[in-house]
Amino acid sequence: MNQNIRNIAIIAHVDHGKTTLVDKLLKEGGVFRANQQVEERAMDSMDLEKEKGITIKAKNTSVHWHDKTINIVDTPGHADFGGEVERALRMVDGVLLVVDAYDGPQAQTRFVLRKALAHGLKVVIVINKIDRENAEPAKMYDKVLELLMELNASEEQFDAPVVYGSGRDGYMMFHLGEEKKDMSPLFQTILDHVPPPFAKPSEPFHMLVSNIDWSDYVGRIAVGKILGGTARVGDPVFVIRHSDAKRVRAKISKIFEFTGLGTAEAETGIAGNIVGIAGFEDVDIGDTLTAEENGHALPFTQIDPPTLEMQFCVNDGPLVGKEGKLVTSRQLRERLFRELKTNVSIYIEDSDKAGVFNVKARGAMQIAVLVETMRREGFELLVSRPTVIEKTVDGARHEPFETVWIEVPDECVGAIMSNLANRKGILTNMEKLSHSTMIEATITTRGLIGMEIDVVNATSGRGVLSHLFKEYGPYAGEVLTRITGTLIATEAGETTAYALVMCQERGKLFVGPGEQVYEGMIVGENPRNEDISINAVREKKLTNFRSQGEGVGVGLTPATKLSLERSIEYIAADEFVEVTPKNLRLRKRILSQTERRKHERSGKAD
Repeated sequence: MNQNIRNIAIIAHVDHGKTTLVDKLLKEGGVFRANQQVEERAMDSMDLEKEKGITIKAKNTSVHWHDKTINIVDTPGHADFGGEVERALRMVDGVLLVVDAYDGPQAQTRFVLRKALAHGLKVVIVINKIDRENAEPAKMYDKVLELLMELNASEEQFDAPVVYGSGRDGYMMFHLGEEKKDMSPLFQTILDHVPPPFAKPSEPFHMLVSNIDWSDYVGRIAVGKILGGTARVGDPVFVIRHSDAKRVRAKISKIFEFTGLGTAEAETGIAGNIVGIAGFEDVDIGDTLTAEENGHALPFTQIDPPTLEMQFCVNDGPLVGKEGKLVTSRQLRERLFRELKTNVSIYIEDSDKAGVFNVKARGAMQIAVLVETMRREGFELLVSRPTVIEKTVDGARHEPFETVWIEVPDECVGAIMSNLANRKGILTNMEKLSHSTMIEATITTRGLIGMEIDVVNATSGRGVLSHLFKEYGPYAGEVLTRITGTLIATEAGETTAYALVMCQERGKLFVGPGEQVYEGMIVGENPRNEDISINAVREKKLTNFRSQGEGVGVGLTPATKLSLERSIEYIAADEFVEVTPKNLRLRKRILSQTERRKHERSGKAD
C-alpha cells in the first residue's frame, strides 16, 4: 500500500454541489495561483456541461495536501449517466457522499450510494449547502443514516464520518456551530478515514482500464488505477481485451499523472496511483494491461443494461446537406461506433434498413447529449421517439418500471396526481415537506417519457422530478403520453406572417415568419388528438386598394421552440426530429400527404 495516496470519488444527486466542492478543494490544494481567475465549476469542461449546469463525463484530478496526493474523480449526478459513475468507482477506495442540507438524499443519491456500498468503499458524508435558507443539516444527516440502513451498509460503512459546510463559500466543520474557516476538516477526514489504495508494488505491473482519454499527439490513453507493480516509459506490456480475451503486445510510450485541471508527463507510474498510459493502437474500457504475457484478466463490473432504444437515421428530407457537412450513412455509422469506444453504457447496432441504426441507452437525456454533440460536430440526422426495451419472462411480456420522485408546490399536487394517473403511475408514498410535497410513485419507463416537461408546465418551473430504474414487470397496457395532434405543412417554401396568423387559429405554432418548411414538416400543435394539414407559406394577394388584412403580422403569437430533449420526447411513433447544426425540425416519417393516407389505409405497421 502507498500511504501517501488517497483515491476518492465524489458522488451525489444532480445539483447538490459536487463540482463546486471540487473547485474549492482544488483551490485550497494549491492548484490555482492566488491571483488566478478561474471559471466556476472548472471541472465541467465540456460546452454542454457548462450550458446545462450538470456533469456528464467522469473526470480525474488531484490535489496535494500535507505531502499527500488525493486523486479525485468527479462523477455525474444524473441517472442517465450512471455508467460513468460505475466506471469511476473501480478506481477509488472511498467516496465523498455530498448531500444538500435542504433537499436531503434524492433518487440519484440512493443509486450512487448503493453502487459504492456494493464495491465495499469507505464513505465520508458531506452535508453541503448549510447556508441555504431553511436548511436542516442535522435532520438530513439522520436521513442519510436511514438510507445507509435501508441499503444494508456494513457496520463499518454505517459509522461513516460526517462534515458540514458550504462548498460555495469554501468552509467545512467537524461539528455544527464551529468556526467557519476553510476546507481543512474535509481534507483531514479524507486522510483519516479513506484507506490508502490496495495495491501490490512488488508484483508485476497490472492495471484495469476504467476510462479512455484522447490526445492528438499520442492517440488513445488508457486511464486506471495501477493495482500491481510499476509502469515505466518504454516497458513492454500486453493488452488483454475484455471483448474477446485476445492478448495484444504493446509498448508504453507515455505516462500521465493528473495534476489539478490537467496532466503532467511522468517517467513511472507507481502502484496505487491513478494514471493515464499511452502507446496502444487500440484499447478499450474493461481491458487489462499486464507486464506478463500469461497474466490474468482483471474482472470488469458489468454496467446496468439500457432500457430505451431509438433510431438514428440518415436525413432524407428536402433540405438535406444545406446546413451540415456530415450527412452520409458511412459518416453517421463511423461516428456512432466511435462513441462506443468511450461510452460503455450505450449499445449501437446496424438495423435491417440501410442508413438506420439502433441506439440503446439509459434515458432520453443521455441520447440527447450524444445528438447535441454530433450536431455541433456538423452532422445532420433524423432521430426517432424512444421506445422501451421489453423482455419475455416465462412467456409473458415484461417492460421496465421506474421509481419516480416529484417535489412540487402544495397547490400543484392535484395536477401532478392527475398526470400520473393518465400515465398509469401508482402512488407509493406522499410526504409533506416544509414548503412543498414529495410524491413517490412507480411508473413504466414508457409513461415517464415526456413527463418532466409536464411537471415543469404544471408547476410553472417549480417542480423537480427524479427517477431511478426499479425492475422489469408485466406489461402495463397502453399508455397515452401525448393527447394532442399536430399541424402539418402541405407546401414547401418560406413561411409568411399572413399565412401563420390564420394557422395559429388551429393551434400553437412551432415556426415563425421567414422560416423554411416543407411538405410533411410539423409546424405546430393541434389541441385535439388529430393531425391537420395547413398551408404556412401562403402569400397575401396584392391589389391597388388598402385592405383590412394589412398588418396581420401584428397579431402573431411568438412561436414555441422546443429543445432537443423535449423534441425527442414530444414526437410520436410516426414522426422524426430532424437535427442539423443550425435547426431542429419535427416531421412525419412519410413526408407526402398522399403516401401517408395510403399507408394509413393499408393498415401496415410502421
